[in-house]
Amino acid sequence: MVGPPVLDSAVPVSGDGGTLETYRSIEPIVRAGIQFAGTVLVAMMVLGLLQTYGARSVTKSRRSPIISWCIGLPALLVVAGLASTGYLIADTSVGIFFGIPMVILGATVLPVVTAIGFTAIGRTIASRFGADRLWVGVLVGALSSGLAGLSLPATVILAGLAGALGLGASIRVLFGGVGTARPDDRTVPPANKI
Repeated sequence: MVGPPVLDSAVPVSGDGGTLETYRSIEPIVRAGIQFAGTVLVAMMVLGLLQTYGARSVTKSRRSPIISWCIGLPALLVVAGLASTGYLIADTSVGIFFGIPMVILGATVLPVVTAIGFTAIGRTIASRFGADRLWVGVLVGALSSGLAGLSLPATVILAGLAGALGLGASIRVLFGGVGTARPDDRTVPPANKI
């Protein structure tokens, strides 16, 4: 009773068919071009709509990438897990109510944070050659995304690293304004005052 529906719904996720097979059937050069254009488009939209937040997230991820990865990797697994669970339960009777919001959450968060991560990676690479500007970071990050499109494992690894980096930096920027990050908020203990 449980066998066939569960196996049928797990086939598109496991890579035996569906979107992954369509992605594999595209020529590598075309995949690279699609990934380059998609990364440029999403990064321009994200950094254009979320101007201060996006730029601060890119800067935060460049200052301390290890901390951003340590925060972003578990968060990325949670968001991707929720989105894939929502995709799997979308065919059930409760899937309309619970699955669709989880898929929407993943479909809105994952491209945004991956674009922020690719921009940070591109800006770091470009700064080694003396061009430390945001738009150069977008182009170099999109170029690295396009080059990764030549191989499926490279795409998965680089997109995962960029997503974790972007999500960790975004979380840090979102919750970082609560402490004493501004120099005006810092106080000197009375014993040290002159």
